[in-house]
Amino acid sequence: MPKFNANLSMLFNEVDFLDRFSRAKQCGFEGVEFLFPYAFEVNEILDKLEENQLEMVLFNLPPGNFENGDRGLAVDPKRKGEFQDSVGRAIEYANVLNCSQLHCMAGLTPDEFEANTLTENYISNIQFAADACKPHNIDILIEAINTRDIPGYFLNYSSQALDVLSKVNRPNTYFQYDIYHMQVMEGDLIPTIQRILPMIKHMQLADTPGRHEPGTGEINYGNLFNAIDEMGYDGWIGCEYRPKENTEDGLSWIKPYL
Repeated sequence: MPKFNANLSMLFNEVDFLDRFSRAKQCGFEGVEFLFPYAFEVNEILDKLEENQLEMVLFNLPPGNFENGDRGLAVDPKRKGEFQDSVGRAIEYANVLNCSQLHCMAGLTPDEFEANTLTENYISNIQFAADACKPHNIDILIEAINTRDIPGYFLNYSSQALDVLSKVNRPNTYFQYDIYHMQVMEGDLIPTIQRILPMIKHMQLADTPGRHEPGTGEINYGNLFNAIDEMGYDGWIGCEYRPKENTEDGLSWIKPYL
């Protein structure tokens, strides 16, 4: 049976961030993820994880100035030093929170560089992050994101991601397969997941259109969950959706799985 964790950047927004851990536990979740922890002292988050006996599943490397539009640093040659510094900061948080997965956001495509230059820089930065994380038993994940939600994002398709990972050639690098983004960009979910499953270390979900909870859009999540289970996937699936109304009222879909 698939195991689901709550994305606390998206769910339980009815309460402040540090109060969302207990809400997730009360609703039956055993693990959590979120976008970024860096606005909080790491021990504040650790206390909430321990109080609620929750596993810290995943968070992102620092993205740059998120409020001003940055969506990651890894692809931009001008920000290589900033990216490398961000890896160290993420490792510090991951070590305290006992988190073994970090998502390395590619970022928006800079206009002033050729595609080959960007790809080479992206690969080099992923290699740097993977090498820095390996002594800490941390995996680096990359994610393809749809062009509708983040126009100009560098990585958009599963085939791109697998090609990058083959060139990165590090044993602790994997694909973060977001069902919502991949349905928007390429569809064919079950055959694709089955084909690339060995490279998938984490999944995320939302329905489309709307990016709301399963059952509100076009994806047949019942069939998809059964197929993923039959494939033998044993990782987490992060619930990274915007509740259509109240978070808890929209959780009826998950009750058979918790």
